[in-house]
Amino acid sequence: MANILIIDDEKSIRKTLREILEYENYKVEEAGDGSEGLNLLKANGYDVVLLDIKMPKMDGMEALEKIRVLYPDLPVIMVSGHGTLETAVEAVKKGAYDYVAKPMDLNRLLITVRNALDKTNLITEAKVLKRKVSKTRVILGKSPSIKKINDKIEKVAPTDARVLITGENGTGKELVARWIHEKSNRHEGPIVEVNCAAIPSELIESELFGHEKGAFTSAIKQRIGKFEQASGGTLFMDEIGDMSLSAQAKVLRVLQENKITRVGGEKEISIDVRVIAATNKDLHAEIAKGTFREDLYHRLGVILIHVPTLNERKDDIPILANQFVQEICEEYGIPKKVITPKAIQEMQNMHWSGNIRELHNVLERLVILSDAKITEEEVLTYAVAHHVRDPFEAIFNKYERFQDFKDYMEKQFIDFKLKKNVWNVSKTADEIDIQRSHLYNKIEKYSLKREESVS
Repeated sequence: MANILIIDDEKSIRKTLREILEYENYKVEEAGDGSEGLNLLKANGYDVVLLDIKMPKMDGMEALEKIRVLYPDLPVIMVSGHGTLETAVEAVKKGAYDYVAKPMDLNRLLITVRNALDKTNLITEAKVLKRKVSKTRVILGKSPSIKKINDKIEKVAPTDARVLITGENGTGKELVARWIHEKSNRHEGPIVEVNCAAIPSELIESELFGHEKGAFTSAIKQRIGKFEQASGGTLFMDEIGDMSLSAQAKVLRVLQENKITRVGGEKEISIDVRVIAATNKDLHAEIAKGTFREDLYHRLGVILIHVPTLNERKDDIPILANQFVQEICEEYGIPKKVITPKAIQEMQNMHWSGNIRELHNVLERLVILSDAKITEEEVLTYAVAHHVRDPFEAIFNKYERFQDFKDYMEKQFIDFKLKKNVWNVSKTADEIDIQRSHLYNKIEKYSLKREESVS
């Protein structure tokens, strides 16, 4: 069901539009002026906005400009009884989807709304397809560490210097590598990825350098290795710290000579490849243990980029969370959901051992299990992060005063019991051993409401 926001200072117009749109099975909300409409847009997700031009406080044109900045893909249909052709043209130039004059033609209004919704769906489908086709996405965040990474990418990408990217699992090392490739002079060439940890040690050389037919028992035909596949482009060697010492020696030789020899072959093949490597290990410690070659480290680490953990850049969580929620809703084809500021705050209080990957998984879980809004209670219920040995620790830390904590727990307890008893107040009062009038007072105090059943 599509969500439509009506912004108009005339109550009678809002009422008429609501009745028409609800009859067509749209979900409708109203605002009496531009400022109120913007506040609703920030708090909820909408698919189309009907916006009056002449309003007090903030008129429709000013509101339109602000909406276009905040929500560039949201269709806005301008509505006015005072309009002229010039007004309509100006509104469309400023980004309005269409213009409907009062008194409104019912059929024209409904067709315009349907077309606007079709546009929204097409934009959403295009975004989803683009994300599926391309693994390169924007590096989200405004923290100093992310700004530093973006600045370094801009400087390093146009060169052919080798880059070593370090950081924990799930921090986004692959994304950094892909952006270096995208901004390089090799962006029209391939970027080939090889996960060194996922390939058995006895097959790593065949995977990297290829093999000739008959080189070993299962080599029934010639195979082109990753270095050759990436010629003219970039080879991204992920988890480089897990490579065997024998394979490291051969990679070092390739980096020195820019030539490879396939397994079972004798001919040297020249290659033109930029190598970007990544690891979640401390390579200095691996060198000290004798499991990683120091000369290879220096060959790979011409440029060093460290990707911080999510715990080191928690100020970026609001940006990441809002973007992920939007994308997840689009991919599942469900109405837009909003994550509340308090829910964001709860996430910032958590310890994220899985970094960005874990955050995305938690938000996907919350989008699936939550209602229209993702609240702090749902975060505490479903976002089972690793920061709590005691399940009540997060709640204890949330409240300074005993009375606030007591009120919170009392509200949760009463709400649970009412839902369990299908909002039978008498039965619930008997079960929790308080007077019915006392329970009604508690329901009013905590603004508890019975959820509407969906038939």
